[in-house]
Amino acid sequence: MVKLGRGLIRWLIIGMAGLLLTLGLWSCQPADDSDGVVHLTLWQGIGPPSNREIFQELVQRFNDSHPDIQVDSLFVGQPDQQIPKILTAVVGNAAPDLLWYLPSLTGQLLELEAIQPLDEWFNQSPYRDDLDPALLDTMTLEDQLWSIPFAANNAAVFYRPSLFAAAGITEPPTTWAELRQVARQLTQDTDGDGRTDQHGIFLSFGKGEWTVFVWLPFVYSASGDLVADGRPDLVNQGAIAALALGQDLVNDGTAVLSAPERGFEIDQFLAGQVAMQVTGPWTLPQMNEAGIDFDVFPFPVADAPAAVLGGENIFLSRISPEKTQAAYQFLDYILSPDFQLPWALGSGYLPVNRQVRNSPEYQQFIADNPALDVFLSQMDWARSRPLIPGYTELSENFGRAIEATLLGADPESALRASQQRLDLLAGTPPPAASTLSRQIPLE
Repeated sequence: MVKLGRGLIRWLIIGMAGLLLTLGLWSCQPADDSDGVVHLTLWQGIGPPSNREIFQELVQRFNDSHPDIQVDSLFVGQPDQQIPKILTAVVGNAAPDLLWYLPSLTGQLLELEAIQPLDEWFNQSPYRDDLDPALLDTMTLEDQLWSIPFAANNAAVFYRPSLFAAAGITEPPTTWAELRQVARQLTQDTDGDGRTDQHGIFLSFGKGEWTVFVWLPFVYSASGDLVADGRPDLVNQGAIAALALGQDLVNDGTAVLSAPERGFEIDQFLAGQVAMQVTGPWTLPQMNEAGIDFDVFPFPVADAPAAVLGGENIFLSRISPEKTQAAYQFLDYILSPDFQLPWALGSGYLPVNRQVRNSPEYQQFIADNPALDVFLSQMDWARSRPLIPGYTELSENFGRAIEATLLGADPESALRASQQRLDLLAGTPPPAASTLSRQIPLE
């Protein structure tokens, strides 16, 4: 009997609201037919549309070369919109055979007994030794493998070199204090009308997963975390310092906040209205197409370099042995150069296969897109987001603390309020109040 926590029940209630929307998807999921073809349904939320088209073409290549297997790839919405659909499908015994999603969902799917381990397949895969070992953290929970990396990425800070040069800045910032100073220099009234029309940095605002993804490297760099001993732990020095940095940038008048949950949009960066923005290599095609000047630098450091592993993984549901064997062939294909090379060249994502990274074709791609070097270098110290069962609630409440802080709340108080909500969901008493003063100099 599966026990559902309060937070999960809340998500399931929300998911039921999307039930009618998803019924149409379920009804078109094909089953094994008498024609001898094994049909596999894959749910994904790949974006932007141009990347989705590339993926569909690559799926079709697999289908064409495997006449006895048919993978039906269905777009089911952006990642933040998928959680209610996924959990409702799992509870309703209508989950897809293969699921593309963030590895941070691993704990919840495992708690619901919705996925099967992949250790036996992975140990026999011809591409096992080619996988970037940094990505094993995104696959592993309770000493077993539960997903495979579809593609890899991390975020860094994009900047406009022409705006840096105009402000007399010769080097990108490497510390938090330098980041604040550079942001001040880049914030200007360029047309003399008395109003700021160029800001130093664009900050992601909202409580969604994207906001958490781009703020978590600052937490890690300040020796913070979101969990301790496998449980949510938001009230720590690193988390407080990271949120305080964001608040300082806002109070300095150097930051522009995104629209809620729209921190991934780069329109203001492309227009030169902001000089710096955290985003990832998947935006390279869009920036190249816009014809602007841009470059990238790693996250400025508080205590140590930090980055967060991005990219989605593929999970395998508990399906029949026949479907499982067919799915194994598709998983091998995802890890293979036949998929990873064209996907990386077309989408800007980093290949998970080290053979592909070292191939002449990809090395030429790096030469043509030197900004990729930053993201590839950050893979050496990038960390996974927590894979605990309650990650959805953890992420949302950390996002709420970010949101409150950027609107003026005290960082420690905002984090403590989020921690108390998490403790209530878990049915545990809140920790005793304490004072944690930030110790990282930002001036």
